[in-house]
Amino acid sequence: MGSEHLSARAVAEGRPEPVGGRGMATAGHEQAARVGAAAGQRHVGGQARAVAGHADGHEEQAYYRPLWIEEPARRRRLPDPVRTSAVRAVLIIAVTLIQAVIAFLSTLAESWLAFPMVLSSVASTVVATWAALDVWVTRQVWNQRNGVVSEPSSTARTLRRERRRARRQARATERAQERIRRQGGTGQLSHP
Repeated sequence: MGSEHLSARAVAEGRPEPVGGRGMATAGHEQAARVGAAAGQRHVGGQARAVAGHADGHEEQAYYRPLWIEEPARRRRLPDPVRTSAVRAVLIIAVTLIQAVIAFLSTLAESWLAFPMVLSSVASTVVATWAALDVWVTRQVWNQRNGVVSEPSSTARTLRRERRRARRQARATERAQERIRRQGGTGQLSHP
């Protein structure tokens, strides 16, 4: 009898699986083998294998872990306006750096392209600074309008209060309409 067959029979009977045909599995493998046997798997060489449901027990399929495991995000996603301005800033800064490198290399090569590239990279530096400030300003504005800022001057509170009032008003109107419908239209004006 081969060691694979002995190993499969040991797992099926709930006994510890022999390691290399000489001894018994360690405690960790022993417990894993018992759990694996209950789930239709067995451990061979430290890897889980799914045992095929054939009478002889010789055929087996490999049991693979999923390619990736979903993990919750560590940080919340940026609000859309802030994300848009951040992407724009990164692109502008990348173009500015490329222009600066081209200007530097053109200057070293004493090319005619050096002067226009230096001018354009200076202009791009100004635009990149504006883009970086735009990210910060957009974030501050978003926090002020939508974030929970514990300051009395925060407009977020006022906006939330107005939204709540509008929702309450809409619910009250809807309830009144429903009541009129339930009463069979009695008391309803002929002209809406």
